[in-house]
Amino acid sequence: MEPNQSSNGKTTSNGNSQSEQSKPHVVVIMADQLRYDVVNERYMPNVSRLMKESAVFERAYCASPLCVPARGAFFSGLYPNVNGSLINPWEPQDAEYGYVHPGTANMYSMMEEQWDCWHTGKQHFNMKDIQSNCSNIHWHTLEDHYNDYLQQHGKRSPGGPRFKGIVPEMVGGKTTRIKRYSIPTTGCYEEGLEYFYDGYITKTSLDAIRGRDRSKPLLLSAMFVAPHPPLDVPEPWYSMYKDEPLPDNVAQWSYGQSPLQLYNLTGAIGNSYSKEQWQSIWQVYLGLVSLLDYCVGQLIDELKEQGIYDDTLLIFTSDHGEMLGSHRLYQKMCMYEESVRTPLAMKFPKASSVSPQTIAEPVSAVDVMPTLADYLQLEGGGAFSGQSLMPIINGNKCSERDIFVQFDGNGARGNFQRTMIRGTSKLMVDIFKDELFLELYDIEADTQEQQNLAIEPPHAETVKSMLASLDKHMKETGDMLALPADAYEQFIESYGTFIKRP
Repeated sequence: MEPNQSSNGKTTSNGNSQSEQSKPHVVVIMADQLRYDVVNERYMPNVSRLMKESAVFERAYCASPLCVPARGAFFSGLYPNVNGSLINPWEPQDAEYGYVHPGTANMYSMMEEQWDCWHTGKQHFNMKDIQSNCSNIHWHTLEDHYNDYLQQHGKRSPGGPRFKGIVPEMVGGKTTRIKRYSIPTTGCYEEGLEYFYDGYITKTSLDAIRGRDRSKPLLLSAMFVAPHPPLDVPEPWYSMYKDEPLPDNVAQWSYGQSPLQLYNLTGAIGNSYSKEQWQSIWQVYLGLVSLLDYCVGQLIDELKEQGIYDDTLLIFTSDHGEMLGSHRLYQKMCMYEESVRTPLAMKFPKASSVSPQTIAEPVSAVDVMPTLADYLQLEGGGAFSGQSLMPIINGNKCSERDIFVQFDGNGARGNFQRTMIRGTSKLMVDIFKDELFLELYDIEADTQEQQNLAIEPPHAETVKSMLASLDKHMKETGDMLALPADAYEQFIESYGTFIKRP
């Protein structure tokens, strides 16, 4: 399959001519920090039913395991290096690296003329002046309206000081600042779902569906917060689960795991919790997952009530995952499957020729926009980093390609990581100041990434080959980082005799 070089609408591989039929409604439902392995009938029955009607991508990866750059890549179809959004721009010194380049074509700019467009929930597609430039979008963002809603009703916001802790954060890749970020403290949000983040997002999303301009197809981007912390969850979801089974790698430091993670928020917080503590944290997280599923069910029910569900392209996904104690790590910001692998399901309109199916090929979040551009015949775009998934969805065998993921720091640049996925092999490069650490996993044979093969001599050529491809990708996308030519040799010299065999 060739990269989708333009979105001029002249050709399509969707099996339907959109010029001969009305445009479908499009609904994008994005979770925040949802682990791919909890999306099942027990915790998410509504989403599970949706997936049975969808093209489901079993191995979908975010472009960055962090909110802002993940969404920048999703909405633009461009890798973070290309669109410019690398971090969450919380630290003024590095804030310029948190924004998508001005003028970058995106879902909103490409759809606002033909669709009645609504954005509800989190607004982490960071492009300066996006709301004024895309003036045909109904922006009902959490950041602009939620606190006023709470104040009007005399309710408190979820979370608070006890849900945050002190962590180190590298700035500019050189100096360390003290920051306060979410820790896995749990609590019961007594105000109830109506005033919880996702209850409010559900309300505004339902308002959008009901109040849409019916002379146009609907575009709704419903950007939920759940199951992102704070883990301050309303009943009945707070008490819904108890003693659920945990993955084996929770609270386990694996063979050959990068010690540089201990300098990152993930290890600085996650390493201090026992498996018993994670057990109680997991049950609240899973409750929040089921709360999200309930909210998704409300939107699906309303689409059906309005008689437009069968005419809707509905995409369900998450910006990234959550470690939740796996590898003794917390939150995202690393390259293990729990952090970078995401659910991705596309339910096509009933009139389309697309059948429900499960697709095993690795795909990227940067493929979603090219897919929309292809299927909807959108105009106003340019070259994408990703590729349209319509050929795969329509059953065409496509050549294998490498998938890339990058992390450049949380609220500032630092704790750099790069990853490439080739088939079932995954190479991870962890960089902190002058140190470099490599991890290689066979993610089919070792699903929980417990055996780092990069340290084993028989895999040296595989590591070197993947490093060469990763280096090529970094150069082609204008990466601010550069891999040393002798990266593998440096790693073996530094760590080869110090990693204990299990």
